[in-house]
Amino acid sequence: MKYDIVLAGVGGQGVLSLAAAIATGAMVEKLFVKQAEVHGMAQRGGAVMATLRMADHEIASDLIPKGTALLILSLEPLESLRYIPYLSPRGTLVTSANPVRNIPDYPVLEELLSSIRTLPGAIVVDAEKLARQAGSARAANMVMVGAAMHLLPVKPETIEAAVRTIFARKGEDVLHINLAALRAGREAAGAH
Repeated sequence: MKYDIVLAGVGGQGVLSLAAAIATGAMVEKLFVKQAEVHGMAQRGGAVMATLRMADHEIASDLIPKGTALLILSLEPLESLRYIPYLSPRGTLVTSANPVRNIPDYPVLEELLSSIRTLPGAIVVDAEKLARQAGSARAANMVMVGAAMHLLPVKPETIEAAVRTIFARKGEDVLHINLAALRAGREAAGAH
């Protein structure tokens, strides 16, 4: 078994925390994991991309060849389309519907989301709304982990335990918000 993920977003959205939650869960389940990230202009709202490879055998490289990713998990809809060439024909794109308009010619949102929804199996989630309902818009990244949980080769309870581990040191309130966001994303994706 090998499962490759391209994670995408914009600086400040929590792409690396998203990767950490999934990678931690995978390691708990004794999977081999390789992760790499490209920060770009992250502090200025620029593109952030990470690759995450999980397998039941040794992984030689953290690079994902084009056309082989089983999942593109994105915190920003335009960024999700940037990595379509990496998506396997049997892969799934899971993205937040919420734009970060960091360029002057950002496309019309409805046209962008319409293009995404034409992809087979694409899942579009209003992560910002669900995160606010969970207690903080900053938890949108955990909403997106939850939205992709049913696709991952890691048990949902293992990912939830990983989220507990990652956020426990930030206090009870932050932990509960992120767990609520994770569960909200899982429920939202279940509706697809």
